[in-house]
Amino acid sequence: MINNPLIRILLIPFSLLYGLGISLRNIFYRTGLLKSVEFAIPVISIGNLSVGGSGKTPHTEFLIRQLKDYLHIATLSRGYKRKTKGFREVFTNHTAELVGDEPLQFKRKYPDVMVTVSESRTFGIPEILNRRGDTQVILLDDAFQHRSVKPDLNILLTEYDRPFTQDFLLPVGRLREWRSGYQRADIIIVSKCPNDLTLEDRQLAEKEINLFPHQQLFFSKYRYLEPYYIFNARYRVPLSKDLHVLMVSAIASTDYLMSYLEPKVASVKAMEYEDHHDFTNFDVSNIKRHFDHLPEGKRAIITTEKDAVRLYQHKDYLLEQQIPILALPIEVEFLFGEQAKFVQAIQNHLLEFKV
Repeated sequence: MINNPLIRILLIPFSLLYGLGISLRNIFYRTGLLKSVEFAIPVISIGNLSVGGSGKTPHTEFLIRQLKDYLHIATLSRGYKRKTKGFREVFTNHTAELVGDEPLQFKRKYPDVMVTVSESRTFGIPEILNRRGDTQVILLDDAFQHRSVKPDLNILLTEYDRPFTQDFLLPVGRLREWRSGYQRADIIIVSKCPNDLTLEDRQLAEKEINLFPHQQLFFSKYRYLEPYYIFNARYRVPLSKDLHVLMVSAIASTDYLMSYLEPKVASVKAMEYEDHHDFTNFDVSNIKRHFDHLPEGKRAIITTEKDAVRLYQHKDYLLEQQIPILALPIEVEFLFGEQAKFVQAIQNHLLEFKV
């Protein structure tokens, strides 16, 4: 969100024009002038109202882990910033340029799951069913605003420190549509919560969001696992107070990550790029230069799993230069002992699904 008051005032007309366009589109869907397609298979959408990282990827992975042993599942993303068009099934030997970083991350972590990309969800879902007729549920990644498909379960994420209730439309704020769009959600998850979130904090958030009767609210946080070498996941390096870290990231916000790393290591130097940045040869050589200037002793480069997918494309150079790059995996945990309740809500929805 833009903090300069003068710039905010100047940009308000553009936000209102943008909001008018969004309102007209939503009216067309409500009145039937535009049709949302429904499918004879459960479709679960995981998305948000704002731009930036609210945790869609780790929450999608949470659902994959919960469902993959019991159901034939597939994921469908648009493959943001890929250099290809149309529908593609993702394979582990693909590159981020071909299919996008997050879909490739899904496939490499869960190779038995069908992972796909397509700009058009209405085309992508039939293509999945055509290729894998035994598919039982489809997870739509980042599809809350894409109303051409009507999901059977709409999961909306919002960050604890940057909730949609305190945001404004682009370009003044980060919202991709009016706040009122949250009423389409069946489940709302307040993500990236602090470890010490209290019941009073929860009640304040519930009051601010103002749930509709059909909605459920959950709170989640990240749990970071032990970093692993990006070219050999079996080789893990524990964080320690004598480790100097160069943190390389191309994600929407690093605040949560930095707050985790800083107290666990000797020092952290950050190199931040725009979200989904495509690392060039120059970037990688610059990363090496900064790594070489870290204090003497135990040193490592730590990045996110999403960024590791893009850095993997420079494998030959990184191996040649013996640059130790570690990926820091994350998993989602639900607060207030409600993880089982959330999983049960998903299971109930799937059991109650009717064609």
